[in-house]
Amino acid sequence: MVVAAVMVGALAWSGHVLALPLACVFPTLWAFAPSRLISAAMSAAYFLAASRGLPQGVVNFYGTDRGVGIALWIGAAAIFALVHAVLWQRRPGRERALWFGLGAVLMSVPPFGVVGWAQPITAAGVLFPGWGWWGMATTAAVLLTMTTTKWPVAAIVAASFWAWSAAHWTLPSQPDRWVGLDTEFGSALGRAPDLDQSQALLQRVREAGAAGARVVVLPESAAGLWTPTMGGVWMEGLRGTDITVIGGAAIVDREGYDNAMVEISASRARRLYGERMPVPVSMWQPWLAWTGQGGSARASFFGNPVVESAGRRVAPLICYEQLLVWPVLQSMLHSPDVLVAIGNDWWTAGTGVLAIQRASTQAWARLFGLPLVLSFNT
Repeated sequence: MVVAAVMVGALAWSGHVLALPLACVFPTLWAFAPSRLISAAMSAAYFLAASRGLPQGVVNFYGTDRGVGIALWIGAAAIFALVHAVLWQRRPGRERALWFGLGAVLMSVPPFGVVGWAQPITAAGVLFPGWGWWGMATTAAVLLTMTTTKWPVAAIVAASFWAWSAAHWTLPSQPDRWVGLDTEFGSALGRAPDLDQSQALLQRVREAGAAGARVVVLPESAAGLWTPTMGGVWMEGLRGTDITVIGGAAIVDREGYDNAMVEISASRARRLYGERMPVPVSMWQPWLAWTGQGGSARASFFGNPVVESAGRRVAPLICYEQLLVWPVLQSMLHSPDVLVAIGNDWWTAGTGVLAIQRASTQAWARLFGLPLVLSFNT
């Protein structure tokens, strides 16, 4: 069962969006584990396989040895395994399904949901594209049934819809005259007030505008440390155009900083969105505030789920939020018109993290029938 869990975690979270429904096997493995200990081992194996890119990502980000990354990887897996082991039930039936459902909810919202990666419910967008909340509910029913003796029926139903979806699969569309630009600045993006970097980005924005784009989306950190001077540089660079730029920036004050999206045009520049869930440990460090220190990225958790830009209601997701459940579902409760996902993913080199972010975001966009704009820096 542990080997099977490793295979399910690795294949479902390989970065291929159509592979996501394989994660629906996890509830059956959890339910039919012969003991609580094996349930914990199997849950950990699934999570470790799904999040296998984390150790290398930590090495890339911090420039440290792999031990730090492995410690964080195992720590996150321990939370996932602990929740599922505590809720495991020996006796089959409706009660077992309800306990699994509780575990899924706990791992989808704070505090446990802060590391709630690899949630099988993400497969809803592949199984039932365009079904919206009905698709969520149907996928939840499938997952709960997979914990009962009727799991073969649920598996056949899921496999049938999966096959149909795969045969007719199309990626989410982009809104008319919206475009997302990918960049390759590596770790240099946003690290310093680099005027040359800003001018290079503005040139690409103007080229996109000349090709017909009205809204141009840039990656996380594209606008760097946000100041009135930097805002003036970008506004001046857009003078004479009707282009609106949405891009990432860091807005710093004495207590810490917001990892944010800003909206810039020739006439104004404003903060658009503050990230609800920055990356734990590397960005979000709440213990600094507890000890009277500053410097941590803020987590607004349930703040600003939808923002207005260019006449549309935008559901924004920055980097790490694309791996979680509650940020996107909270945004969907507010009926957005478009999903905008950005990231500064240079640190994912040599891993599948960026591909998983793309696949997860595409699945959510297809579930709710929303156009999607992506922009990443590598």
